Amino acid sequence: MAASNNSDTAHNSLAADLGGTDASNLFRVIDRDNVYGLNLTVPEDAKEIIKPWDEREDNTKYLDSNVDDQLIIHIPFVENVRIKSVLVKLGRGEVAPRHLRIYANHSTIVDFSEAESVKPQLNISLLEGETGVVEYPVRVASFVSVHSLSLFFNDSLGGELSRLYYIGFKGDMRSTKREVNSKLEVPAPHAADAPISDKASHKVTGHQTTAR
Repeated sequence: MAASNNSDTAHNSLAADLGGTDASNLFRVIDRDNVYGLNLTVPEDAKEIIKPWDEREDNTKYLDSNVDDQLIIHIPFVENVRIKSVLVKLGRGEVAPRHLRIYANHSTIVDFSEAESVKPQLNISLLEGETGVVEYPVRVASFVSVHSLSLFFNDSLGGELSRLYYIGFKGDMRSTKREVNSKLEVPAPHAADAPISDKASHKVTGHQTTAR
């Protein structure tokens, strides 16, 4: 598994407070049971780092890469979403990966050679030295209708192991909007059948950095 030094996205080391009520956390639409990872010491740990926001600081659940510092986490959603930012909490020191490639709607990526041959939607240089969750805004135009994401982490400081504590996303749901619009077009007698969806609110505090 050869690591790539090519990166078209760098971060600005600007930290910002994300305090306040937030309804855009996409945890509720992640198909957590079908999250899986490649090159993990414990394969089942892939879904353990997909946590509710209020459990983001729980360091008892994490995952480690296996034979080297590269790992892939594949995350499907129960309906199409628009991604606005990626939230990650990395291991500390030598086990912190420094690079992330994001592939949208590539559910057929099954090994690292395939990942190397497919161009990612985004390359991110990860912010080093942070101990909490960091938010990486993305180019929304590249993530408008997403049913799955594959995240390829590599290039840890120590070069032998990568560790992750938390992965999350901010954005909004796309399928629900289309469904509601469709319901509005049915004859009047059926209009009362249109569902009303409530969005859950999440408290979001952490750090933000910019991905371009």
